[in-house]
Amino acid sequence: MKVLIIGSGGREHALAWALKQSPKVSKVLVAPGNAGMEDVAETVPFRVTDYEGIAKYARHHDIDLVVVGPDDPLADGIVDVLQAHGVRVFGPDRKAAEIEGSKVFMKDLLRAYGIPTAAYAAFEDAEEAKQYVRAQAMPIVIKADGLAAGKGVTIVQTFEEAEQVLNEVMIEGKFGASGSRVVIEEFMRGQEMSVLAFVDGETVLPCVPAQDHKPAYDGDTGPNTGGMGTYSPLPQFREEVFTRAVEQVIKPTVRAMAAEGRPFRGLLFAGLMITPEGEPKVIEFNARFGDPETQVVLPRLKTDLFDVLWACTDGTLNQIELEWRDEAAVCVIVASEGYPGSYRKGDVITGLEEASKQALLFHAGTVREQDGTWRTNGGRVLGVVGRGPDLAAAKANAYEAVRQIRFTGMHYRTDIADKANRQLGAGSAGTQ
Repeated sequence: MKVLIIGSGGREHALAWALKQSPKVSKVLVAPGNAGMEDVAETVPFRVTDYEGIAKYARHHDIDLVVVGPDDPLADGIVDVLQAHGVRVFGPDRKAAEIEGSKVFMKDLLRAYGIPTAAYAAFEDAEEAKQYVRAQAMPIVIKADGLAAGKGVTIVQTFEEAEQVLNEVMIEGKFGASGSRVVIEEFMRGQEMSVLAFVDGETVLPCVPAQDHKPAYDGDTGPNTGGMGTYSPLPQFREEVFTRAVEQVIKPTVRAMAAEGRPFRGLLFAGLMITPEGEPKVIEFNARFGDPETQVVLPRLKTDLFDVLWACTDGTLNQIELEWRDEAAVCVIVASEGYPGSYRKGDVITGLEEASKQALLFHAGTVREQDGTWRTNGGRVLGVVGRGPDLAAAKANAYEAVRQIRFTGMHYRTDIADKANRQLGAGSAGTQ
């Protein structure tokens, strides 16, 4: 089988790495990909927005399965275009992808079907939003309705902060059309859990949980990012908490989407807050593999990933059983100076060969020159994944590899996986 992955980041590198291991897959291609993936995949120079071009390429080159990585093309209907050309594709269509594309849609769906989430209100008028905030207890969470590269969420401590954020998002257009509506939510306390689940419209197969770290700096300080690191497993949560998340949140959401005429087929990502009482509440849903959750979940998957993706597109997921490795995985994101704001590009990266002996390196924002020199080319540059028999060993391996890597201005969090040792409830608000 030939598989074409759409995207160019660390998530897509992890997908290519996992699919390359399948005995059923003869060739992995990534469009547009990046140079760091070329050890496991062939890159093809398509923009992710060139849906017609990708569809024609897939037909002409007998691609058996297309896997869509990023959120924007899913929300924009890439799956609908590919299916219209007769191409088999893993991912939800435009109607189903709205569960990520619009936070207002998602929150209204959860409210209508009684699925637990934070109390909220939605606004299209900035002044009405400000009036509402004045009556709320602080802190409070403000979210742009649409996609904002994981950066459209702000926790505010005062009304003055809230007013500034609402002005930036709704009036000044910080996130473009994505911020024309906002959701204002109560601040939830607890620890976060990310659950990726394979779905074929009816059957739900959840993956082992992971935990992301959104704020840029240690101790969950600084601005939100697309994710600065992840780890799996999560020993601080009892098994029953995970079971409750699947049975009370994910499965009911899949049934709700089907009932709304939007059957979900693909990867449904639940970003959950686990309250101090052990109750799961929805922070967000994503309609695709999480980044960087995928980088720690797939290395733990024993089942052939190709079989799972194919079954999702075939409606035969009930015939698949997921098996997992007992080992732990810790992913540390190495970022460019300035990220998640304006960041540097073009800095020389050294130490990759040495680091790769200690950990998996998933390239997110790199380029390679003709002479073999590696340079930075994005905000999140690398996902460094350490593995081991337990979290302590996996974390040690990840950070030992990170210490081999050098480029000007590189920054990373030093506390990835530390929450595994904390009492449940000692975390802070969800920041998706």
